[in-house]
Amino acid sequence: MSKVNDYLSECGTYFLATTDGDQPKLRPLGLHFEADGKTLFGLGDFKDVYRQMVANPKVEIVALKPDRHHWLRYTGTAVFETDPKYANSILESSPYLQTIYNKETGYNLAIFHLEDATCVDIDMMGPGDDLLTE
Repeated sequence: MSKVNDYLSECGTYFLATTDGDQPKLRPLGLHFEADGKTLFGLGDFKDVYRQMVANPKVEIVALKPDRHHWLRYTGTAVFETDPKYANSILESSPYLQTIYNKETGYNLAIFHLEDATCVDIDMMGPGDDLLTE
């Protein structure tokens, strides 16, 4: 899984696509990390994006490399983690996120990974390379 995490780190910002009813929704995100052999992502459980993913967990992540000739397309089913260790680990390392996600605000950081996924590094002029196979 580190190929995916490394790719996303190189890109910085990635875009998460969900649906709201029959309307596609796309937003830029940046929080991702690797733990227990999974690439994990985080977002607020008080946001529309969270509700959209609960209603329809099929999502797609797209990231563009700085060379602008390669992009990642990571498609799968979002599965939210139930173990708070992942969110706690991120919050402990990020004072900024602690100001958002805390008992006073009541906001929680929801962590998810993708299952039944495909992930391809696509060259502008080529078919792409599978990043999930070794």
